[in-house]
Amino acid sequence: MIEPEPLEQIGRTYVRYRGRKLSYFSGCDYFRLARHSKVFAALAQGGKNCGVSIAASRMTTGNHPLYHELEQKLAGFFGAPQALLVGSGYLSNLAVAQALAGNFSHVLIDEKAHASLQDAARFLECPVVPFKHQSVTDVSNRVARCGPQAKIILLTDGLFAHDGSAAPLKRYLEELPSDGLILVDDAHAAGVLGNTGKGSLEHAAIGRQRVVQTITLSKAFGTYGGAILSSKPLRSLILKHSASFTGSTPLPLPLAKAAISAIGILASDKRFLQRLRRNSALVKDGLRMNGTRIPATPGPIIGLAPPDEQASRNLRRELLQARIFPPSIVYPSTGTSAYFRFAISSEHTVEQLEALQKTLLKAGLAGWGAMG
Repeated sequence: MIEPEPLEQIGRTYVRYRGRKLSYFSGCDYFRLARHSKVFAALAQGGKNCGVSIAASRMTTGNHPLYHELEQKLAGFFGAPQALLVGSGYLSNLAVAQALAGNFSHVLIDEKAHASLQDAARFLECPVVPFKHQSVTDVSNRVARCGPQAKIILLTDGLFAHDGSAAPLKRYLEELPSDGLILVDDAHAAGVLGNTGKGSLEHAAIGRQRVVQTITLSKAFGTYGGAILSSKPLRSLILKHSASFTGSTPLPLPLAKAAISAIGILASDKRFLQRLRRNSALVKDGLRMNGTRIPATPGPIIGLAPPDEQASRNLRRELLQARIFPPSIVYPSTGTSAYFRFAISSEHTVEQLEALQKTLLKAGLAGWGAMG
């Protein structure tokens, strides 16, 4: 892959690209809390009171009270028994896998699962069996082939970043053995899916009895760090057996303070989630009404795969003419060539959303395929 050109973010919904100010429909700061004044204030206060870094593992002398406060806020927001903070969302899946290594006979993993889940699967110390993307039928077949005595863990994203679709978690639970477990990476679903933003579990209307939910703070919450939402016994196992947890320095204390503020904002003001869904529907519904094939996915993401290089260049040109940054990306786990991914936020204006819709329609999307 070629390293992308640097982008300078301006305000909450713009970037500076090659000297031009362009509307920005990319990144995954879905509520633009990374630039919220209260989050800024909490960050500054954290730096003033706590310093930048604790400079020690939490299992030595770095277990600051602020981390426990953040974990309590996360557990409360998501309705989970326990939360354990880790240095990044990527590390959250590795920490779980290291703690559960040797407890399963087979790993089933969605073929388009995030790279962190693919890496985590290697730590589980058993055969790894990919299944067709979001295919309940294939999961059922794979479970049968594992045998009646198999102890299975299934790994999947909750909300897939390439197209905004949600994993059929309830159906997966029905197909797994009674002692089967799901590890769901909810990086994109946390704060976004479900009636109150609790993520893909709330969206699927399932409980936590056989599910481990991992999240990141760098998307809906606009800050940084990762967390594991689980039972108390699993939290204890991670403290005991996860080298990635015990051997790493936790996130900077000012960011922990900022994350606490961001959680409070989303918990107390449901208008953010309402605006996000309204904005997403405005663009998606408008495209569908004008004949564009956009799937009915719950996430605020539109993925468009160009049929050829000329179509890709045409859309890029139209977007730049409309002063919209062209978000052409290669997402490693999709196994596809470059495509366009538009991420809608709660803070885009109606004018920006209508300009995006108009530009996509002007480009002529006949023959384009939606990501999936």
